[in-house]
Amino acid sequence: MPINFRSLANAVRTSVRVLQKLGSGTAAPGGQRVPAAARQATPARPAPVSGYPGDFRGASAVRYAPHPDGSPDPGEIVWTWVPYEEDYSRGKDRPVLLVGKNGRYLLALMLTSRDHVPDGHRSGDYVDIGTGSWDRQQRPSEANLGRILQIAPDSIRREGAVLERKSFDLVAAGLRRRHGWK
Repeated sequence: MPINFRSLANAVRTSVRVLQKLGSGTAAPGGQRVPAAARQATPARPAPVSGYPGDFRGASAVRYAPHPDGSPDPGEIVWTWVPYEEDYSRGKDRPVLLVGKNGRYLLALMLTSRDHVPDGHRSGDYVDIGTGSWDRQQRPSEANLGRILQIAPDSIRREGAVLERKSFDLVAAGLRRRHGWK
């Protein structure tokens, strides 16, 4: 009988989700916190359909406050599960740039290595941010200003890098121009 790798991968993901629900998340036995390095290796948990609050609409304050301490902060690039725009029950693991907060959620922009801004640093929808350790192939990345994600801090799989202030300021200017952010 041939092995269906997609079915096998889905079974593994389902098993991991069940085990994570049974586990305590970031707490170790005895109530101690798990070190950041150990949390960074934890596989991403796909967000349930009802768990994603929807894309952020409106204006917010853009913040640059990175502290590479295992806890996600604006100004950092992190990896997390991102739902597809047309179907929040499906998505994929990808890097995002954290740009602010909305209540208990972090606000984030998806990154892409596909070139949407030829010969320039900004357009209406994308801002060039350059290369960094978040991409193993060191491809130039762009931040997508067209969709602002709301990410629960505990759904972040790992830290990728701290974005340089100069590049972050280009993204912030794009958010102010396009969405009226402060």
